[in-house]
Formats: sequence, structure tokens, C-alpha cells
Amino acid sequence: MHNTLVSEFNKQIQEEMFSSYLYLSMSAYCESKNLKGFANWFTVQAKEEVDHMMGFYHHLINSGEQVELLAIDKPENTFGTPLAMVKKALAHEQHISGRIKKLLDLAKEEKEYAAELFLHWYITEQVEEERNTTELIEKLKMVGDSGASLYLLDKELASRVYVPANIQ
Repeated sequence: MHNTLVSEFNKQIQEEMFSSYLYLSMSAYCESKNLKGFANWFTVQAKEEVDHMMGFYHHLINSGEQVELLAIDKPENTFGTPLAMVKKALAHEQHISGRIKKLLDLAKEEKEYAAELFLHWYITEQVEEERNTTELIEKLKMVGDSGASLYLLDKELASRVYVPANIQ
């Protein structure tokens, strides 16, 4: 792999780990607000981000490249209302989608065909991530930030289960 792409893959490992850290912080915030279902939803998100990070890690290793683990920033730890928090999650997913698209452009430019194929899984995954988060925002807009409807949505989110990613 070209040095620039290796560097950007290492940066993406950092980005994916920060994503996990951010979602874990959101989960902890939800726990502190007795929103156990939302906490579960964000915990599942955090685990998925670790899977995403490991995909980049293994791709570098399998390509004979050096993994460089970069420092991870401290995420914020207060997020306001559930709606405000999920909107922050969507903005973060959109940021990650932008990075993945730039990585794909770079892989194409450098004619790194294996990296291109690898990144297509992430393109599809980001569409799903943004869709899931947008759907949650729309549900929150319907139910509001308090009351019986929020309680029922919280119960629904408690049923989400983690399924390990099958990254190609």
C-alpha cells in the first residue's frame, strides 16, 4: 500500500476507536438518566465501532503494513436531551461517512484495488448507520423527550442486540 493510504488507514483506526469511545460515553450518560434502552442502543453502537476498527487493523496487517495506534481524544460526557444526543450521533456518523468516501477516493487514485474492495463494505455500512440513526431521530421527534412515549421507545431500544460485523 502507498504510504499515504497506510497513514489514512491508521487515522481511520483512531476515528473508529473514538467513535466507540463516544458511543460508550453516550451510553453512560443514558444510564445516568435511567434510559437503559438508549444506553443499550449506544453500547451496541460502541461494540460495532470496535469491529469497524478491527477491520482496518486486520487489513493493514494482512497487507504487510505497520499499524500505528494514535491517541484518542476524550469524548464529551453530557449530551442534553435524547433528541439532541442522537442528533450528535448522526453528525458523527456523517463525519465518518465522509472519511470513508475520501479513503475510497484515495484508494482509487493510488490504484490500491484490494483497499477499494475492502472499503466498499464500509460504504454500505455507513448508509445503514446513518439510516438507523435518522430513524431514531424521527421516532424521537414523534414521541418527544419525556413521558410515556419516551418510556416505550426506551423499552424498544433495550431489545437491540449486538451482532458481530462480517467485514470482508
